Amino acid sequence: MTAILGSQSSAQARLTPSRTTLANGAVVLTSEQRALPMVTMSLMIAGGGRLDPAGREGLANLTAQLLTYGTKNHTAVQLGEALDFLGASLSAGCSEEAITVNFTLLKKDLDEGLRLLAEVLTEASFPPEEIERRKQAVIAGIRAQDEQPGQVAEVKFLEALFPKSPYGRRVEGTPESVKSIARADLTAFYENELRPDRAIFAVVGDVSEKEIVEKLNAALRSWQTKAAAKLSLPKVIPGSPTVIKINRQLTQANIILGHDGVPRTHPDYYAIQVMNYILGGGGFSSRMMESIRNQRGFAYSVYSQFDPRKYAGSFQVVMQTKNESAGEAIKIALADIREIREQGVTETELNEAKDYLIGSFPLRFDTNRKVAAVLSQVEFYGLGLDYLDRYPEIIRKITREDVLRAAKNYLHPEKLIVVVVADQSKAALQALDSGGGL
Repeated sequence: MTAILGSQSSAQARLTPSRTTLANGAVVLTSEQRALPMVTMSLMIAGGGRLDPAGREGLANLTAQLLTYGTKNHTAVQLGEALDFLGASLSAGCSEEAITVNFTLLKKDLDEGLRLLAEVLTEASFPPEEIERRKQAVIAGIRAQDEQPGQVAEVKFLEALFPKSPYGRRVEGTPESVKSIARADLTAFYENELRPDRAIFAVVGDVSEKEIVEKLNAALRSWQTKAAAKLSLPKVIPGSPTVIKINRQLTQANIILGHDGVPRTHPDYYAIQVMNYILGGGGFSSRMMESIRNQRGFAYSVYSQFDPRKYAGSFQVVMQTKNESAGEAIKIALADIREIREQGVTETELNEAKDYLIGSFPLRFDTNRKVAAVLSQVEFYGLGLDYLDRYPEIIRKITREDVLRAAKNYLHPEKLIVVVVADQSKAALQALDSGGGL
């Protein structure tokens, strides 16, 4: 059920989508892929967890989860049976910035499938018994995360990096906030925040733009925006450098160190990606993997990443090492950060990084599901319909000077937030001072 695309140039030419707007204000991107009689759809509705009110954190996530658990015409079981009868898959999720709905079905069932999708978007019923079941499932998931040291480190890092910000809290909320969510909160969020004027449909498969626009307009004619409501910009003020030590009876220390990054639309985003690939994002070819794992054997896995969102971003170095080598591993990572800021990169490193980023780019859209996801993000971040065509040339033009500038401007060893989840009685962390440095 997945179509593998051809060469990079031909794939990009075939993927350039058309763009139109439905009568209700929703944007539709269409990419015809006729290899299989399938249609894949990715829907993004801007807002997500960042719209959760204080004390009701997790509201957007719970709303998204309950979309497919009953409508006015179908119970959760009946909806599942109707989708199974069509051989269709329908799922919903939530991030800090958007609620997403993914839908795949056979072309011949498109009309019936869109009717079910319209029910989910306009007639979700939020049955009390399903609300309680999903609450318990979400709370169990949160508690399971709290047993995973890597997840604990990530949660504490983001809380310290983005205090009093939606980006600093779990989209699932806390057990206490989830328990406090009432059915009235869910229905109000559903009616007020799941709006077509914030929606992006990316449709990929055996369908033309004209056909899908006509069908979506007909199916979603009752999904209308009630009143103008502009999304407010989230308040993002990075936290101060600090060291957070969490004691767990572990043989391996789980470490995250980093600071604020850049939003996805930042003009230096691509130079940063090339720089980070060389520093720690390039797997076995990265400097951190060489210095921390290969040369010293301190960590089986170590990587760095710039995680961009629409309005904020983070830089992280993530690794696991023996408790006894935690402090030394952090020192080496910091030395690698300082070295790339001071000395830049070699021409060989630059060319290898660019070759990989360009060569692996088509793997991001080698199935229709991936294409739909990429296209919805292209629209969400305002990258332009020709983004897939432009990307290789953008990367090719990056120079060593661009990489050095990116390292100097966006790596800040003096601003590090360091989180270490470890057996603190064995972890050698004395060198870490209260400011996060070494």
